[in-house]
Amino acid sequence: MSQDRPIALDEYPIHQVPLSLKHVATGDRNAYDRCIFHVFDHRGRALLIAGLGVYPNTGVIDAYATLRLGDRLHAVRASDALTDDRMNLSVGPLRITVDEPLRRLTLHCAADPADPDSLSYEITWQAGFPALWEPHHVQRRGDRLTLEGRRFVQAGHCTGALRVEGEEIALAPGEWTGTRDRSWGVRPIPGESDGRADEQRPEGFHWLWVPVRFDDRFLMVIAQEDADGYRTLNEAVLVREGHPDTQLGWPQADIAYRSGTRHPERAVIHLTDATRKPLELGVEVLASSPLAVGAGYPPADDWQHGTWQGRGWSDRRVYDLSDPAAHPMAAYGVTDHAARFTLDGRTGYGIFEHGSFGRHDPSGFTTYTSVAP
Repeated sequence: MSQDRPIALDEYPIHQVPLSLKHVATGDRNAYDRCIFHVFDHRGRALLIAGLGVYPNTGVIDAYATLRLGDRLHAVRASDALTDDRMNLSVGPLRITVDEPLRRLTLHCAADPADPDSLSYEITWQAGFPALWEPHHVQRRGDRLTLEGRRFVQAGHCTGALRVEGEEIALAPGEWTGTRDRSWGVRPIPGESDGRADEQRPEGFHWLWVPVRFDDRFLMVIAQEDADGYRTLNEAVLVREGHPDTQLGWPQADIAYRSGTRHPERAVIHLTDATRKPLELGVEVLASSPLAVGAGYPPADDWQHGTWQGRGWSDRRVYDLSDPAAHPMAAYGVTDHAARFTLDGRTGYGIFEHGSFGRHDPSGFTTYTSVAP
C-alpha cells in the first residue's frame, strides 16, 4: 500500500480539520462535492445541463452533460478513479475550468473522435451577481440521516458555442442565461442499505428550486414540503448589487399542471416584499429536461452519480423524449424547466426545478399515481 502523501492544496492555509484536503471530515461513504450548470436560450430551443462531482470516500469522480434540442436529449457521461489533483476538474471529454473563482468559469465538452457530429461545446459562464448561500439542508428518514449539505447558487450570462448533429449554435450575448450551484456534504450514493429506502419511503415529497436572473437583480426561491404540506426548507431572497439582500416572505406556488401528469406548464409564486406588499412571480415553462434521463439523478436506471464504472469509463446516448412511456421513471425524479419569469413589470429567465412525488395535500395529490385532472 502506498503512503498517504500531501497534495498541492495542502500548501495553503485553508484547512478546517487536521486532515489533508484530499480527505473529508466524515467517513460516510456518501460524502460528495459537486456542481451543476444550466445554460439555455430565451426562446426555449436549447437547454444544456452539465455537472461534475467527486466522492472522496468511494474514490470516484464523474461528470455529465445533457442537451435538450427539440425532443432529442443528447447525453455525455464520464467516470474515473479520483486522483490527488483536486484542482483538475476534468473526467473523460468533460472539463470545467475555474478562470476566476465566483466570477468566471469555462465549460468544455470534446466531441467523440469517432463521431464528429456528437455533442461538444466550449462555453464561458460569467456571473451577473454575487453567490448566494442557500439554507443548510438536512433530511432524515426516521433516525437515519439521508442528506446534509450546503450549497451556494448564482446566475449570470453565457457565451460560446454548442455543436451537435452537424449544427453549431452560437450563444449570443443577451440571448442566453446561465445558472449554477455548488454543493457538498452527504448525499445518498447507490449501493448501500439494500431495501432500506423502500422500508422508510415517505408518503410524499414536494420540491421547488427556482433561481431567476433579471437584468438588475437575482431572485432565489426554495420550498420543500412533506405530504401534508409541512415546510421543511424555505427561502425567498432578492439580490441586488449594492443593496442588502431582501427576504421575500413565505413563498406559495400555484402550479398549473398538464392534464394527466405532474408536468408544470406555468405557475404563480406568491411572495411579499419588506413592506408586506404582495408580489407575484409568474412562471412560463419554455423547455424541460428530466434529471433521471441522461443526467444521472435518481431514479435513473442506466447510470447514477458516484457509482464505480471502472477506470476511464465514458458513454454517449441520445434519448427520445417525445414518448413519456419510453422513460417511465422520469416522472418520479426531479425535472429542470427553463422558464420565462415576470415580477413587478420585469421579465427574467431562470430554472423552475420541480418534483412532486406521492401524496401532497396542498396540490390535491393523494397517492404516487395521482396526476392533475
